[in-house]
Amino acid sequence: MDQHTDPDGTLFTWFRDSALRHSRLTALEVGGESLTYGELLDLAERLAHRLVSVAGRPPRAVGILAARTPAAYAGYLAALRLAATVVPLNPAFPAERNAYVCRAAGVDVVVTDRPDVDVVVTERSGEGSGSGPASVLLDASTRDEVAAGPRWSGPPEGAADDVAYVLFTSGSTGRPKGVPIRHRQLARYVPWWIERYEAGPGSRLSQSFDLTFDPSVFDMFVAWCSGATLVVPQSRELMMPTRFIAAKGITHWFSVPSVISIARRLRGLAAGSLPTLRHTLFGGEPLTLEQAAAWAEAAPHSVIENLYGPTEVTISCTAYRLPADRARWPRTPNGTVPIGTVHDLLDGVVLDDSGRAADEGELCLRGHQRFDGYLDPRQNVGRFVAYDGDRSSVLDGDAVRPGSWYRTGDRVRVEDGQFVYLGRLDDQVKIRGYRIETGEIEHVLRARPEVQDVVVLAVPGPGGPALHAVYTGTEVPDEEFTDLVATRLPPYMVPERYHRRAMLPVNANGKTDRRQLAAELQRDL
Repeated sequence: MDQHTDPDGTLFTWFRDSALRHSRLTALEVGGESLTYGELLDLAERLAHRLVSVAGRPPRAVGILAARTPAAYAGYLAALRLAATVVPLNPAFPAERNAYVCRAAGVDVVVTDRPDVDVVVTERSGEGSGSGPASVLLDASTRDEVAAGPRWSGPPEGAADDVAYVLFTSGSTGRPKGVPIRHRQLARYVPWWIERYEAGPGSRLSQSFDLTFDPSVFDMFVAWCSGATLVVPQSRELMMPTRFIAAKGITHWFSVPSVISIARRLRGLAAGSLPTLRHTLFGGEPLTLEQAAAWAEAAPHSVIENLYGPTEVTISCTAYRLPADRARWPRTPNGTVPIGTVHDLLDGVVLDDSGRAADEGELCLRGHQRFDGYLDPRQNVGRFVAYDGDRSSVLDGDAVRPGSWYRTGDRVRVEDGQFVYLGRLDDQVKIRGYRIETGEIEHVLRARPEVQDVVVLAVPGPGGPALHAVYTGTEVPDEEFTDLVATRLPPYMVPERYHRRAMLPVNANGKTDRRQLAAELQRDL
């Protein structure tokens, strides 16, 4: 048995065991409020009793419609206490999407900090009856009442093979895809990261991610299974992340790389300005070497790692640690930090278009962390391959075979024994018959000191798709960009047009929203 997690336990039992060991230490800081481990455990168990009372029985799935408040975290733990599946919802998402998620995941009851919960989760058009699940409000007006109620003392807290949570990712059909993750898929993952990042009492971990984005699970349970404190910024504080880190004494920061761009734009990334950071993790989108260098200057005592992983393989599946000596940093064709090598809990193989192992192609994964298939089995079709060590074949059935490999849909290249992320297979650009990795063009454009961020997209036009570059920073004459690219890359990789923006659009998870940007460009042409 590991000191942090019993392999036969659950996220809740691991939290409970840690809470009993560290009952007086601070577990959570959110919205100006602090809760000790003992207080958070007590609130979660009393909220669990309220959920059973409202649902009429222990619920099978609990929606969490709360963001950056105690309700979000107490609700998450209360659901796990009842062996229910946690289904994070987002108050900022359309009501129809939240209603679809509730229906698809079989949500019985919703924990919310929103008195207008019906407005946020009730579907008013298309499928559905116009009614949603029962709800339990946990806000300033009801907190004392819940805290004074009885604690749930019912049956055990579930088993390792139960589904811990379901997250919904964007689907190509327009319907979100439900990804169930079981407790056992985290049993070895969580303690491995606790040891790697030396988390424990006195550590202060950030929670920059919303609960609908799976790195939030990393933050919560690496903190709570080690006796550390989870420190949750409010939305406005995420706009000035370095000020938050310095003010709160954060020791472990995990976010998308876009926060570096935000901090640089606000001139908030001065050298040595983040002295408390010991570990910094970035993930969710490519991390450029330039971004990493700027962060390293601001956080001189921090180890910096780049993590990569689809939700389907449990939070992250590869990692690359930048050397402390800047002279030993890698150089890559697209200017991004490598995503590293596959975790010990997984096997990885790169398959080319012919289905054979190669140095460049689609990354496929199997092993302890790989999920067991989508909530809707029809969405499994074509997402897995059988590979015998020589050739692979795509599985066209909806059943997930033991030992099959999950197709990430991401292109990688092996360089010096490390994976370098190239982009999505379905986003690879083809111009006049040439396959183009837009990251290589972006790397060249970032060589201009005026450019802070840049995205290159293929935008449909009357003569076929054309390359457009969108950048932030100080304006640069188009002809200077064109001359720069033409001296470094083939003619077919020179963008047709350049667009300067004050900022690039981001989606709900903080990633650059390329689809929205492409749609805006096409509309403006």
